[in-house]
Amino acid sequence: MKIFYPFLTATCLLVTHANAQQALPLYTPGHEEMMLRYKKAAILDSVSRNTVFKSSVNPNWQHKEAFWYCNVLKDSVREYVYVDAGKAVKRPAFDADKMAAGLQAATGKTFDASRLKISRMDYSTDGKQLSFELDKQYFVCTLPAYICRKADTLSFRSAGRTGFQRKSSRWESFETASQSPDGSWEAVIKEGNVLIRNKATGAEQQYTTDGTQEKPYGSIAWASDSRYLVCYHIAPAVDTAVYYVLTSVAGTKRGQLRSQPYKQPGDPFTTYEMFVCSVGEKAARKINTPVIDFFEAPALHWRKNDSRYFLFERIARGHQQFTVTEVDIQTGNTRNVLEEKTNTFIYESRLFTSYLAQSDEMIMTSERDGWQHLYLINTLTGSNKQITKGEWVVRSVDSVDAVKREIWFSASGRNKGEDPYNVHYYRIAFDGTKLMDLTPAPGNHTVLFSPGKAYFLDTYSQINVPAVTELHATGSGKTVLALEQADISLFLSKGVRLPEPFHAKGRDGVTDIYGILCRPADFDSSKAYPLIEYIYAGPQDAFVPKSFLSSLSEMQSLAALGFMVVQIDGMGTANRSKAFHDVCWKNLADGGFPDRILWMKALAGKYSYIDTTRVGVYGTSAGGQNALGALLFHPEFYKAAVAACGCHDNRVDKQWWNEQWMGYPVGKHYEEQSNVTNAYRLQGELMLVVGEADTNVPPESTYRVADALIKAGKTFEFLPVPGLGHSDGGPYGKIRKRDFFVQHLLNTLPPKRNQNELKQTH
Repeated sequence: MKIFYPFLTATCLLVTHANAQQALPLYTPGHEEMMLRYKKAAILDSVSRNTVFKSSVNPNWQHKEAFWYCNVLKDSVREYVYVDAGKAVKRPAFDADKMAAGLQAATGKTFDASRLKISRMDYSTDGKQLSFELDKQYFVCTLPAYICRKADTLSFRSAGRTGFQRKSSRWESFETASQSPDGSWEAVIKEGNVLIRNKATGAEQQYTTDGTQEKPYGSIAWASDSRYLVCYHIAPAVDTAVYYVLTSVAGTKRGQLRSQPYKQPGDPFTTYEMFVCSVGEKAARKINTPVIDFFEAPALHWRKNDSRYFLFERIARGHQQFTVTEVDIQTGNTRNVLEEKTNTFIYESRLFTSYLAQSDEMIMTSERDGWQHLYLINTLTGSNKQITKGEWVVRSVDSVDAVKREIWFSASGRNKGEDPYNVHYYRIAFDGTKLMDLTPAPGNHTVLFSPGKAYFLDTYSQINVPAVTELHATGSGKTVLALEQADISLFLSKGVRLPEPFHAKGRDGVTDIYGILCRPADFDSSKAYPLIEYIYAGPQDAFVPKSFLSSLSEMQSLAALGFMVVQIDGMGTANRSKAFHDVCWKNLADGGFPDRILWMKALAGKYSYIDTTRVGVYGTSAGGQNALGALLFHPEFYKAAVAACGCHDNRVDKQWWNEQWMGYPVGKHYEEQSNVTNAYRLQGELMLVVGEADTNVPPESTYRVADALIKAGKTFEFLPVPGLGHSDGGPYGKIRKRDFFVQHLLNTLPPKRNQNELKQTH
């Protein structure tokens, strides 16, 4: 795949624009029609509430083979379902009419049998009693007579449920005191130095003397056999503060100054110098490894039968090098078991590692062959074997079974003929054999395992295909029961038009770019409608929704006003190949715009009613940065933008996010790609939105853009929202955004809100 990703090249790729197909009359509604459209949009803002049923199953496992769940139906009617997985039986959890009668007899109150709100429930082992919590009261009912009584407390046996788990952090937390695993010793930090206390005698041995309050020892960790203690000489870095003013705090007469520590790109990190204390010796021994100057002290992984050795991980600042290092405590020497380097970046938060001390192995993910895959590493020799292969991406790892030598993971892109972002779940052996697709049905899948993982619930859907939930046997993957299929009949009766998935070639002419289109339900194909892109090009993920209901948001209500609304994942976002992702490297201003523009032109080539001479864009946070960037760097295509809480200058935003993609040290490319630096380029119509209490992206990021625009003599709308945090402007911001696009893309007057022309839509 050929990629063009230097910032200036990407900016100049698409310098002309003409809609050759444009022959239809423009859709430009009159004011009265526009008012009707606003009313439709207001209805769609909440249309999915209480109109889509049975779209998911929330299992409450009683034991390893049985669970119950509740379906909330039209008019808040509730049905309770009991499933015996072992017998492949699904039935009503109880007789609702008899239950209501039994409760009335026990309490003297009337209960609606169709709307019992049970929050917890448990069957006795013999199935003859049902205990549950209803409206914050406990009850026990004898079955099948439904003789009920109140109870003071209940002991529920619910075994819970598990989805795919987050990996544990590779970084340790600070500790100032710690007991050894065998309970014999206690490590204590006193006046910045390390002491080990014999818990039986109270005798203490001081191991360090150069620790101070300003530069203490800490972050201590014991070996599993209690013979060694690892500690660090720490040089803390104090993060400087960012400030903001709350202008309208109740009960005050002055603006209230607030601040928070905030690490920005280039700011220093606390450093950690590694030492080891051996029980019985009198001084700490320095480990022969460079000072750790990025992130916190690492988690330690000890050899199973020899605590002389442990492993730790390290990410070099700049995210271009990852190492797994072995420490020999007796000599203080180290060796790198594994070293990964890249010319672009290693995505640290997607890097999975699992240490198998019993066999001196580790499982890890790597993009070394151009795709995120699983590898088996021998931690004694450093030799490695690739477990998964192909032009697809491992998305997450649920668990590693060291006994069965199996890995449970999710991935996307492996199932040919599907959207490559659809998530499926798999199991594979350490040697790369016995790969099983647990969720082969087309769609985007979510899995919940039973306790013990003998069964799992699979819920899958597509953006325009309602959800199905099935119960499967994990060992074979076979379907045990079809549990539910979403009912969307009421939803469709409200006048909703489902989104359409669409893909087109990107800037290289080879790679498919994926997105969705939302239309007005009543659009007229004989007229040309303006186009609005909802944008978020943050490289940390992909953002176009893949599951049913996930797009039922502002996109569809905005479309109801008379727009074609799209969302696209361009190059530079995650979950595709390494080359696809690398486009963002030191190049956030690219934003995938060359791909996005080609995608929208291809869409207009398919549908003549899409007008690419009237294109708007909106986004929040990184999407706010992108929305303004669209006007600054691609004014030939984008004509109007609403940019909310944007990280408009990557030097002003948070360190962890920006150095991951823009690199370290902070170079000239940070300045060259800043929306502040490039504000003078503005040609289209712009609205800037910012919450004055934004603790995610400093409000000053937006204010600096406003300052630069003013100095450049540009006109724009500016909406600061008192008291609001990191958001798109809240309900009022959404109103102003809609009015902005109606005015500038439809050339129609929005409601006269000060005259209460459309009061009911607020």
